[in-house]
Amino acid sequence: MLLDMDMDMVMGRFCLLLSRLVLLFFVFLATSSAQHRSPGFLYTRTRGRCTPQYWSSRTESWPKMVPQMSTVSKVFGSRAFERYRYDLTLLEAAGRNDDGDNVFARLVKESTAALLNSYARKGYPYTAWDVKTLVIQALVSEESAALQAQKFSEANQNCTP
Repeated sequence: MLLDMDMDMVMGRFCLLLSRLVLLFFVFLATSSAQHRSPGFLYTRTRGRCTPQYWSSRTESWPKMVPQMSTVSKVFGSRAFERYRYDLTLLEAAGRNDDGDNVFARLVKESTAALLNSYARKGYPYTAWDVKTLVIQALVSEESAALQAQKFSEANQNCTP
């Protein structure tokens, strides 16, 4: 009987040790694979150097010819005045987070980054004139706005500083 108790105690400790080893293995596996993934939540604001998130959080990097407090309607013209608040600034547009289902919000966010990239990044596929013209053309319908916002987003994501 005493031998059975000792054997049960040994098995219990063995199972406990084994479960801790398995836990440690999974913790090690999770931390080592996390190093190979894209940056986590804390780093998403400045992930790409051409994205709206970058421009909204790195105002010191803005090109001098695009003042942060310029309004969207003054930069992009009268059509933009019809779609957005009259006092919406480029800085506010770049930092928007309401662009989930609103294609016009996404367009103004991505086009602001595209405009900044056109001035600040050599080799960016759009000139400032192109960005302004394409925004005005895209404001005619939700379909046009969604398509152009996607094109600007791809250019912003693929841009290299």
